[in-house]
Amino acid sequence: MRLVMQPDKMGSYSPEDVVFLLRDISNIKLELNNEKRERLIQSGTHYSEMLPVEYQPSDAYMTLFYKTLDAYAQRIATAVGIVAEQIVARQGLEHLVLVSLARAGTPIGILIKRYIKMRYNVGVPHYTISILRGRGIDETAIRYIFTEHPLARIQFIDGWTGKGAITKELQQSCELFNANHEAQLDATLAVLADPGHCTSIYGTREDFLIPSACLNSTVSGLVSRTVLNLQFMQEHDFHGAKYYKELEAADVSNLYIHRVSSYFKQVQHEVAQKIRAHSQSPVTWQGMKSVQAIQQDLGITNIHFVKPGVGETTRVLLRRIPWKILINPKYMNELEHIILLAKEKNVPIEEYPNMSYACCGLIKEV
Repeated sequence: MRLVMQPDKMGSYSPEDVVFLLRDISNIKLELNNEKRERLIQSGTHYSEMLPVEYQPSDAYMTLFYKTLDAYAQRIATAVGIVAEQIVARQGLEHLVLVSLARAGTPIGILIKRYIKMRYNVGVPHYTISILRGRGIDETAIRYIFTEHPLARIQFIDGWTGKGAITKELQQSCELFNANHEAQLDATLAVLADPGHCTSIYGTREDFLIPSACLNSTVSGLVSRTVLNLQFMQEHDFHGAKYYKELEAADVSNLYIHRVSSYFKQVQHEVAQKIRAHSQSPVTWQGMKSVQAIQQDLGITNIHFVKPGVGETTRVLLRRIPWKILINPKYMNELEHIILLAKEKNVPIEEYPNMSYACCGLIKEV
């Protein structure tokens, strides 16, 4: 039997918190400014073949990050507990392996791992792997996990859902893997916030701000987005990522984990109450209906230009070329960081009340 290759050690998290199943490609220059990237993406280059430039956030923006972390840490801790309890009820603890989708899933997976340790005194393995829209999951990473844990019951984790593109990508990847392997994958994705109504394991369906969505690598272990570019990568190797050593002074990855996990004991009672009251509401893909309505109302040709939800809108402002931002007025008081970023980048904001999201980022056609 061929030996499974080993991943590179990377990230600013402790290896007790997470193992990144990624190849370190820090020595390769892949960053392009947003304008160049947007042109390439819109002319057919896959987004995973290049990287956005990782900017140091402004002082005003970091102040806002700390403020939102203070405001939301307890709410996130509760959502983490609700998700963790659902995972344990579904998968059991004996062979449970947490697998976060890089990179928004990584801090959430660490928090879930820590909650399970606090609540059940069991240290469950936790890995981060790459999934790419249109290219699927990193099967080399999945095979590595099954080599290390032959009886693994893998639970996939992400931060939030937008319109459900990654949820669908995961389902397709798992079907393909299950058809070709004896070991089987459960494609149900666990997320803190599911405003798209795309999955059955969630902390809340409210579209609320998860502060780790506000930043890029500096809240994700200083690891870049994942890359699959066969010009300089081997086909059956792990997907790649960069480690941004130069941003170490701005890294708040571990601070974020410590701040949220400091509330775990405090929220246990609330988590238990919410789990008891948690009725399994169906997966309706309701968010997609909002997206289709927005596309029709605003005459947008490509559905990929509509990025709904707080997390996705933040990403549009940080690393795409935004056309405009739609805001649901009833969430106006919770979207201070969106408004600040839009003003910094001179992006127009419009009120749009009839959507199941707090806000929506629209990408400019270039």
